[in-house]
Amino acid sequence: MTSSGSPDCQWLERRVTRVSEAGDERLAPYRNVRERDLVGRGGRFIAEGKVVLNVLLSNPAFAVESLLILENRLVGLTEQLQRCPADVPVFCVSRETMDAIAGFPMHRGILAVGRRSAPHSLQMLVETLPEKALVVVLCGISNHDNMGSIFRNAAAFEADCILMDETSCDPLYRKAIRVSVGAALKVPFARQGSIETIVDGLRHAGFELFALSPSGKTSIYDAEPSPRTALLLGTEGEGLPKALLQQLRTVNIPMSSSFDSLNVATASGIALSRFSRFSSLGRRGL
Repeated sequence: MTSSGSPDCQWLERRVTRVSEAGDERLAPYRNVRERDLVGRGGRFIAEGKVVLNVLLSNPAFAVESLLILENRLVGLTEQLQRCPADVPVFCVSRETMDAIAGFPMHRGILAVGRRSAPHSLQMLVETLPEKALVVVLCGISNHDNMGSIFRNAAAFEADCILMDETSCDPLYRKAIRVSVGAALKVPFARQGSIETIVDGLRHAGFELFALSPSGKTSIYDAEPSPRTALLLGTEGEGLPKALLQQLRTVNIPMSSSFDSLNVATASGIALSRFSRFSSLGRRGL
């Protein structure tokens, strides 16, 4: 165990700023994080937990503006703090102060304010995709738990990017980032324009589009993937717009006839597994 007089502990004490007052203005971005969010404020967002912090620090598309650390988590974050630029403030607080700032018991004890650089445009992201690519397209996904889970699935099955229309919720919302276990900071994405604009852009780029729907005409297990595949998923309940379903190749996930449908996040995992490079029929194995 590291002693209080060890070089690491001495470095930590010099690196951090201890704060005892929950009302300290330097901690304002962290205050009441359950009720408020930094999305939309110059690309800033809240990241929570050690795993998410590691992802944040590893992606040059994002920057860390400050850290708020519970005092008993400090020693275990030496490596992460060494990776932070020296000018990034690191605030250390007690459990009582942390909970007062956050507005609820903050069990992970690690928060960061991150900042996204200029977001990807839809056109730029599509143009930079590789010759063989798997893309997830989201329409009207408004639930942050579903958004985070879809990003987690996309990272697990190595989708190349996620494209979402402007009616979908922001994946950099705190809860979405947390549910994604940091995948929202890892998988490239663009949130821009209408679903029709996204579909047109992918068609122009040579993608085979598969629209997931319980009423899809073909089982995903009978669908033949192409080197460039895009999977379209719609919001809970309503699904994808009917006009869009009439234009696209629709696929379904076979399941019990006595039950209505799967959660959209679960459906995304099954579909991504089917079309990923890890499947013997995946697009990169063609």
